[in-house]
Amino acid sequence: MGKTTAEKIFAAHLVDEPFPGTRVLRLDTVLCHEITTPIAIDDLVRRGKDRVFDAKKIKAVIDHVTPSKDSKTATQAKILRDWARRHAISDFFDIGANGVCHAIFPEKGYIRPGNTVIMGDSHTCTHGAFGAFAAGVGTTDLEVGILKGVCAFREPKTIRFNLKGKLHKGVYAKDLILHIIGRIGVNGATDRVIEFHGESIDEMSMESRMTLCNMAIEAGGTSGICMPDMTTVVYLWPFISSEFPSKEAALAEYSKWRADDDAAYETVTDIDATLVEPAVTFGYKPDQVKTVSEMAGEPVDQVYIGSCTNGRLEDLRIAAGLLKGRKIAPAVRGILSPATPKVYSDALKEGIIDIFMDAGFCVTNPTCGACLGMSNGVLAEGEVCASTTNRNFMGRMGKGGMVHLMSPATAAATAIEGKIADPRRYL
Repeated sequence: MGKTTAEKIFAAHLVDEPFPGTRVLRLDTVLCHEITTPIAIDDLVRRGKDRVFDAKKIKAVIDHVTPSKDSKTATQAKILRDWARRHAISDFFDIGANGVCHAIFPEKGYIRPGNTVIMGDSHTCTHGAFGAFAAGVGTTDLEVGILKGVCAFREPKTIRFNLKGKLHKGVYAKDLILHIIGRIGVNGATDRVIEFHGESIDEMSMESRMTLCNMAIEAGGTSGICMPDMTTVVYLWPFISSEFPSKEAALAEYSKWRADDDAAYETVTDIDATLVEPAVTFGYKPDQVKTVSEMAGEPVDQVYIGSCTNGRLEDLRIAAGLLKGRKIAPAVRGILSPATPKVYSDALKEGIIDIFMDAGFCVTNPTCGACLGMSNGVLAEGEVCASTTNRNFMGRMGKGGMVHLMSPATAAATAIEGKIADPRRYL
């Protein structure tokens, strides 16, 4: 019997099986940010265990509230900053060099096929786009990971989605994952790994695959995984070229992490990609999804483009394509937060930042602030935001605020009209 990608990774990283169904895995990478890691740091210090298992395998960033908005968030940043210096963690990204964690870490080449990755952040599943097993964990697991370089998981069960055909023009990875979440519900993949297969996935860029895997958690998934292929190799080549004689050799090595043809899945679901339309959430759950046609005309107060879901250069290019030569509606606030300094710099060189500013957008530094309602775009009570982020929970972007999740293209069209609009009209 063949194995899924997660089963292969678990087998290769197995350290111990303390209980039936529990696997302790060796970790390749532990990611940290200033919201959840300081709690783990303080507890380790209190217990006399202020150590790290391997400073080179720990990556840290200040990204959720940056620059700090008050004394409390400044203290959180200081704890992480001091800890990184204390343990000579060289891959630490402070103010000015920092970006949204699940964008900057892949951008730096830290994630590879077959890796095990944890972070105290639920959207760590993003990194499964590389054919890795990446999961968000709680404080205790994060502490153990920092201290010992291991983490315990349940034996993985995997569900598989086969995408038949190609997505139509104007339909993107964000629309696809919203469609899937709307179909299976917020608990549809609880404690499961989601594997994505099919023609539409094969044709996606790494940026789109990261968008897809980023929201596996919104269906309850532990991790979302795409199969490593030549697209993966090309993305990683600047970082791995010294390790392999050719891209073909890298592909041969990474292909061992692809799921076997005869792997056993808990469920297998086929989706006709040609039937997927631009999607928008309503209500306060990520599985409350309608097509943009059903939501068209709903007014919004703010449009936000950014986050670990859709703040990469590809996303900015898509939105700018609609905004070029146009102005956003007078009653709408438009906010753009490029996900990393490199994304910002590249967008600046391509003239994308000018397009957003000419259209009436406020362009901010890379930050997670607006996404979780902490800074740089918090909503007032009763306000509505069209957002490219990943969660529409009640109060997510501000107490009493409503969030509609959508693709960058739909967000751009919505900004132009001041109400939810179909991006295909502007393509």
